[in-house]
Amino acid sequence: MIKISHNDKHSQARRGQLHLPHGVVDTPSFMPVGTNGTVKAILFKTLEEMGYRLILGNTYHHYLRPGMEVMQSAGGLHKFNSWNHNILTDSGGFQVFSLSGLRKISDEGVNFRSHIDGSAHLFTPEKVVEIQEILGSDIQMVLDVCTPPDIEEKHALDALKTTTQWAKRAKNRWENTHEDYKGFFFGIIQGNFFKELSKRSAMELVEMDFPGYAIGGLSVGESPEVFKEFLFHTAQFLPENKPRYVMGIGTPDYMLEAVEAGIDIFDCVYPTRIARNSTVFTQQGTIALKNQRFQFDHGPIDEDCSGSVCRQFSRSYIRHLFKTKEILGPMLTTEHNLHFMYKLMEDTRSHIERGTFLSFKKDYLDRYARGGK
Repeated sequence: MIKISHNDKHSQARRGQLHLPHGVVDTPSFMPVGTNGTVKAILFKTLEEMGYRLILGNTYHHYLRPGMEVMQSAGGLHKFNSWNHNILTDSGGFQVFSLSGLRKISDEGVNFRSHIDGSAHLFTPEKVVEIQEILGSDIQMVLDVCTPPDIEEKHALDALKTTTQWAKRAKNRWENTHEDYKGFFFGIIQGNFFKELSKRSAMELVEMDFPGYAIGGLSVGESPEVFKEFLFHTAQFLPENKPRYVMGIGTPDYMLEAVEAGIDIFDCVYPTRIARNSTVFTQQGTIALKNQRFQFDHGPIDEDCSGSVCRQFSRSYIRHLFKTKEILGPMLTTEHNLHFMYKLMEDTRSHIERGTFLSFKKDYLDRYARGGK
């Protein structure tokens, strides 16, 4: 599934390619998030032109709306939304975590109430595989129990045990999917912020021999120092010949830390969410274009950016769009931020090939930490 072409001599960073049902994906790679079958405020054609070949879809939300009957009649998510490249779908586990007031976890699965109409539903590990099979996911994720960063070790252990048992059931169901379904399946490591538990979770899942592995439970409110410590601790237990995924990270500092630890793919709503509020990435950090200081600034968002937004539009103009609530404003900032993410990953891959990744990372983050100008 993954072919590694370059390994950095001074870190765990690696350059490779994922070979998926809808084409090849260069790694390390960032995935834009398409929760409801669309990446908000941008056309798929634009994403394709940037170079993206893998996006994320949401199992929980597609299950509720438009529903599996609609999805099945459409022939799956690719045909429904006309994205002709790869889709990774999450399992609904994070929604179980974030909508904790609407759910109850048992050995069987997760009983929850829809955030839309309050209707009752049950997600079992097997059902989540079946949903993602209908969606036609190129990579599907196992149902897991995601935990907050401040729980006691006993509760983290309980969640780990449940995640492992669900993983066994889900993998058995995935191995018996319809012969026409070609998607891959990733296990998710849990254990919260307890090193022995995360090691145990990793070892139990590696023994099951999943096609790929995700590190779950990070970027849920912990400090950057704790994030880095547990990222590197957990990554060391993952097999080198399988893809590695960290869920829910989308800022240059966290992404480059993940690359250094040997992670291949990651996703986050952050770049598109902040874009819709006028905040954009630059080589010197983020800036909020609604700010008064950009009223007469007729330069591009980022002088060093080669994207079409920076070639055509000024900070002043985009500020004007936001102040007048024109929909083009969020569209332009979204395009810029996703171009920024893609270019960062493109540069990262190039430096891994050249053996200069660590110096690139240091120089990049030193510059980025100065703050937007």
